[in-house]
Amino acid sequence: MNGTIGRVVIAGGAGAVGSLFAERLAESGNDVVIVDRTVPGPTHRVSRFVRGDISDPGAEVADVVRTADAVLLSVPEPVALVAIGRLVGTLRPDALIVDTLSVKSTVVPTLRAATTIARGVEALSLNPMFAPALGFAGHPVASVIVRDGRRSRALRDLIEQWGARVVPVTADQHDRVSAASQALTHAAVIAFGAALTELDVDITDLDRIAPPPHRALLALLARIASGAPEVYWDVQAANPYAPAARRALSRGASQLAGVVDDGTAAEFGDLLDRLSGFFGPLRATYRERSAQALRAMTTDLTKENMK
Repeated sequence: MNGTIGRVVIAGGAGAVGSLFAERLAESGNDVVIVDRTVPGPTHRVSRFVRGDISDPGAEVADVVRTADAVLLSVPEPVALVAIGRLVGTLRPDALIVDTLSVKSTVVPTLRAATTIARGVEALSLNPMFAPALGFAGHPVASVIVRDGRRSRALRDLIEQWGARVVPVTADQHDRVSAASQALTHAAVIAFGAALTELDVDITDLDRIAPPPHRALLALLARIASGAPEVYWDVQAANPYAPAARRALSRGASQLAGVVDDGTAAEFGDLLDRLSGFFGPLRATYRERSAQALRAMTTDLTKENMK
């Protein structure tokens, strides 16, 4: 296959994640067709755009799906689940079907059932664990292999050629780890923002006096608060392990309050020691990463002040 897949139909290719895959796949020599209800921007270098709904394919959408070597579903979960069932009879027997959903506990069984019906079809469930604007380079892409084959391997090879790390996981492992790495993280930042709005502090005063760790949290809050709500809603509402993550966050805040309000400095030190021990052999690595990030933020701020 010479490092390419062939014709790739990307449903939702006008969106952020779909756009990222469309652009990189086209750059890698693939024949990319976008199927979307929204017209993509002028920067897309794709062979063709078909206006339509992949979950309710008309004749034109069905025609491009029949000729596809791979169909990538970069659409909301309800659309993807319906589309998988309706595409089974249309896909070529050796085609690849891929989703990019942020939760795998529902879509992976649906893909597995589809490949049982269409026995030659390959299936792969991906989740880029980063904002699409950051690009693939240096970032992880979670990969649940439902039915492997040459096209699935070719796509994973391409993703690694783009500089990403393809991380193989099971569907349950993905959702458990995502609840901790995404749902918990987003919940912590959003809770930080909600708490901040209750305090009688002006953002201009914070901007002038806040130390680097607070600036880092403010930057994360600004990113999430100005992002697409449906993306963060899906992470919180769809992942079956997200409620446990939020409850753990609430208990963590209560534990801190209990130690400080009713405990001693020694108990506070014990708490920090326990948290430090969580990192195990990676503690020094993460301390250095923090130092690098805060130094970079301070350098950028100094440059801004000098303008």
